[in-house]
Amino acid sequence: MSHRPTSAAPHLRRLVELLAAGAPADELGAVAAEARRAGVDARDLAEVEGATEAALRVRNTLRQHRRRETELTALFDTAGDLAALRDLDAVLRSIVRRARMLLGTDTAYLTLADEEAGDTYMRVTDGSVSELFQNLRLQLGEGLGGLVAQTARPYASPDYRTDGRFLHTGSIDAGVLDEGLVAILGVPLLLGSGSGGQVIGALFAADRTPRTFAPEEVALLCSLADHAAIAIDTARTMADARLALAELAEANAVIREHSAAMQRAAESHDRLTDLVLRGGDVSDVAAAVAGLLKGEVAVHDGAGWPLTSTGGHGGGGTDGREHPAGAEETTAVERAARVEKAAGAEETAGAEKAAGVETAGAEEAAALVAAAESSRATAHAVFRDGRWVCAVLAGQELLGCLVLYGRPELDDPDRRLFERSSVVTSLLLLLRRSVAETENRVRGDLITDLLTAPDRDPAGLVARGRRLGIDLDRPHFLLVARAGDAARERLADAAVQYLFGCGGVSAVHEGAAVLLLPCDGTGPGTAARAAAGQLGRLAGVPVTVAGAGPAAGPRAIADAHAEGVRCLRAMHVLGRDGGGACAAELGFVGVLLGDDHDVDGFVAATLGPLLEYDAQRGTQLVRTLRAYFGCGGSLTRAKEELHVHVNTVVQRLDRIHALLGPGWNTPEQTLELQLALRLHLLSGG
Repeated sequence: MSHRPTSAAPHLRRLVELLAAGAPADELGAVAAEARRAGVDARDLAEVEGATEAALRVRNTLRQHRRRETELTALFDTAGDLAALRDLDAVLRSIVRRARMLLGTDTAYLTLADEEAGDTYMRVTDGSVSELFQNLRLQLGEGLGGLVAQTARPYASPDYRTDGRFLHTGSIDAGVLDEGLVAILGVPLLLGSGSGGQVIGALFAADRTPRTFAPEEVALLCSLADHAAIAIDTARTMADARLALAELAEANAVIREHSAAMQRAAESHDRLTDLVLRGGDVSDVAAAVAGLLKGEVAVHDGAGWPLTSTGGHGGGGTDGREHPAGAEETTAVERAARVEKAAGAEETAGAEKAAGVETAGAEEAAALVAAAESSRATAHAVFRDGRWVCAVLAGQELLGCLVLYGRPELDDPDRRLFERSSVVTSLLLLLRRSVAETENRVRGDLITDLLTAPDRDPAGLVARGRRLGIDLDRPHFLLVARAGDAARERLADAAVQYLFGCGGVSAVHEGAAVLLLPCDGTGPGTAARAAAGQLGRLAGVPVTVAGAGPAAGPRAIADAHAEGVRCLRAMHVLGRDGGGACAAELGFVGVLLGDDHDVDGFVAATLGPLLEYDAQRGTQLVRTLRAYFGCGGSLTRAKEELHVHVNTVVQRLDRIHALLGPGWNTPEQTLELQLALRLHLLSGG
């Protein structure tokens, strides 16, 4: 039986499979030995050995290509970093890290030239563990790095510590020794090419064991060094560009500011012009200015009291309308009601002082008037207490002020815009005042007819009132106000301003201002006190106001006026000028002057605490007080009439003192008490 030689085909296929799998060189070389053992004939064996050599060459070529691909990928990534350069240090760290990875060294580092010091310093390190090494500085010509920087050529040393080609210094050798470096490769960072190139630093790769660096490794590190030089140069160029842009921006700031000012001025002009043409009011001005200046705006009258506001400053009323001058979140009547509630039964002036009601508002108003006067004097808006204030003028008359909140910094264009807005505000305030005065004159004729001849044509008067927007069948308070003769005209103007927007009307009748305003749930005394305070501020002089009502219908309103006139006269006799009250608040005088003659109310108001105390405890304080007055203030005669000990009389009088207050035995109070005791006795008490 003859022996048939083994074919070479399986071994050739094995070579291809190993090559495709990336097998190591020893496995490829073992294929020829396997073919020899398998008895492949000489000719086929030669083919297998030739194919093995070719496979080894292909393997080496592929390995070189993969290494080159890795290097190119790293270079492309570095180029991408340069294209998106934002942080120079981050780019340099990436380059140094890639140099260490691609060359497979223990460490890599980059030095830069310090032009002022004339040496080089460590900028970035990767893989370094020695602080001494990381802080090395090299003079030109010293060590391997100094030589690279001086000659602009790459240098490599397989063992730097024994290499005599370099100038060794104590500091450099100590740093290299502390880091444990042996083999070092350094290449220059060059800007420009040829003899005119500038060395700005060096890039290094180093091992802690002896090593010879291949030419392709030197070339790779040079490529990375070129990228690092480009990154540094780009960063410097960008810094110069940023500086140039900053200078350009500064140069264009005036142009941009002027353009913005022109744009804002045009916008404000259009908006305010459109506002006036559409018949806008002061509240519309405030809203428009607030929108233009991005803040909150309030408008105040000449006395500093708020007319309207776009936010929490100043005050519009709770019903959404603009209240008359002096309104602040609530009407003046409602504020006076709070005064009475706080002060109890004390006299009005004393109650306001004790309770401190409106004190803060008055101080705020005074501060705004002072700021507005300063604005008028300087002809510009002024900054006071965290807000901008601009006077609203009609000639030299201070109509009010425009106040801007929320803008502590106001540049010149916005400031001029704010000042121009005050001119529009003054026009609208003058227009509003003119319209109000015209309307009030027409309505004033109705009031005059109502007070002089209420019974001539009651139905006709009611119909006239409705045509003028006044429902005479609705309950009204009637106020009679008087100031000095010299201020009579100012008082009439102040009454018009005070009633603007609240549905009331005023007229001058028999030398006094008469105000008719809808009831608001308080009382005529409260309404009189509110009017006295506000009219006094608007007119600039003390104003005395008497209140009457509620009254509905022509005859009742005329009777209320008569009662108000009597009350006003009595207030003057009693020395209560400059305040406000109604007849019911004048004690026994009010009982005599009032149309209803409320005897029971007067007795209850005067003797109420004593009557309540006697009813609850079964005491005889009222009888004791009557006996005390009846005996001319004699304790001895009073105790005999009461059939008690004199000490009992004294104790009862002490209790009366505690209940009625320290002024119970003053002449004025004594008169009211004796009248109340007599009326109480006559009524069966």
